[in-house]
Amino acid sequence: MGKTIAEKIFESHLRDRPSPDNMILDLDVILCHEITTPIAILDLIEKNMDRVFDSTKIKAVIDHVSPAKDSKTATQGKIMREWAKRHDIRDFFDIGANGVCHALFPEKGFIRPGYTVIMGDSHTCTHGAFGAFAAGVGTTDLEVGIYKGVCSFRAPETMKINISGDLKPGTTAKDVILAIIKRISVSGATDKVIEFSGPLVTSFNMSSRMTLCNMAVEAGATSGICLPDRVTAEYLWPFIQSDYPVIDAAIEDYKKWHSDPDAFYIDTIDLDFSDLEPQVTHSYKPDQVKDISEMTGTHVDQVYIGSCTNGRIEDLRSAAAILKGKKIAESVRGVVTPATPLIYNMALDEGIIKTFMDAGFCVLNPTCGACLGMSSGVLAEGEVCASTTNRNFNGRMGKGGMVHLMSPSSAAATALTGVITDPRDFLK
Repeated sequence: MGKTIAEKIFESHLRDRPSPDNMILDLDVILCHEITTPIAILDLIEKNMDRVFDSTKIKAVIDHVSPAKDSKTATQGKIMREWAKRHDIRDFFDIGANGVCHALFPEKGFIRPGYTVIMGDSHTCTHGAFGAFAAGVGTTDLEVGIYKGVCSFRAPETMKINISGDLKPGTTAKDVILAIIKRISVSGATDKVIEFSGPLVTSFNMSSRMTLCNMAVEAGATSGICLPDRVTAEYLWPFIQSDYPVIDAAIEDYKKWHSDPDAFYIDTIDLDFSDLEPQVTHSYKPDQVKDISEMTGTHVDQVYIGSCTNGRIEDLRSAAAILKGKKIAESVRGVVTPATPLIYNMALDEGIIKTFMDAGFCVLNPTCGACLGMSSGVLAEGEVCASTTNRNFNGRMGKGGMVHLMSPSSAAATALTGVITDPRDFLK
């Protein structure tokens, strides 16, 4: 029987197999940020195990609270800086050079097809968009990864989701993944890998694929993954061109990671999104999703555009296309956060930052801040936010606040009216 891409990656990285269901994998990349990594660093120091297995395979950033908002977050940053210096971790991105981790690290070319990737962050699954196995892990697994370069996983079970149909204007990858989570529920892919495939996925650029994989964890998945192809190779070409004579050689090489036609899947779901309309969450779970027509007119106090889900240049462009030449409603606070300095500079060069500012948005530096209610846009009790982020848990963006997840286009349209609004109203 053939193998899935996840099974091929596991097989090629297998260090040990203590039991049929327990596989110890060698790691290609360990990603670190200042919220979860300092705990691991301090514990390793306490155990007299302050070392890193390979400083070139560790990539670190300060991104969740950037810059620090209080003494505690400043201390977290200090621990990271001293650790990076002590172990000569050259790929450390401090204030000014930093960005939201799951946008910054792919942008730097650190993620490649067939890689194994871990981080102490649940949305590490984003990197599966490149044909990698990428998973969020707990502190103990992160410590072992830093110290030994390995991590233990269950033998992978893969759920295949075939997606077809041409999306209508105003509908995006964010709407697709929200619709998928609505369909399979927040536990529908628990302990599984979701392999996204089909003609719609093939047509998506890397930004859209990252949005898909980013929210796989909201369906309970260990990782989301897309098969690497020409789109992948073109994105990575600046970083891999010395490895291949021509880009077609890279594309051909990446086929070794494609799932075999006779591979076994624990479940296969076929979805046609030809008639999909923009999606919006309601209540406090990512699978509580409605068509935007069912939510139209719902009051919001704040609109937030950014995050590892939808803070890339393509996201800012789609929002700016709706906002250009218009003003947001007086009742709304608009906040936008480009995910990396490169994205910020691109938005400056294209006039997108000016469009946001002219519309009445507050433009912030790259940071995770508001997404998890840590800084830069926290909600007051009873307030409502239309957000392009990935979670709408109770209190996620502030105690007592309500978060409605949606695409950048929907968020921009909502900012203009002060109530949840179908972006297609501004695209006619």
